[in-house]
Amino acid sequence: METTGHHTVNDLFAQLGLPSDDDAVESFLERHHLSGEEHLSEAPFWSGGQREFLEQAILDDSDWCEAVDELDTLLRH
Repeated sequence: METTGHHTVNDLFAQLGLPSDDDAVESFLERHHLSGEEHLSEAPFWSGGQREFLEQAILDDSDWCEAVDELDTLLRH
């Protein structure tokens, strides 16, 4: 099945089973950060399933990879 839509960070949070409204995403970003060399999928705040999804999204260059990249950037600020 081909998807042509663009996934947002809010969509990604919903896919990961996290609260995905704007306030919940903002709160998550305030509480969690990545250090310089830390890979997004290796951060300690993910469950095993979430970690696997994030890693596969990038490895497979899936339609989620832009949202995953954006989340990575947001967690570094």
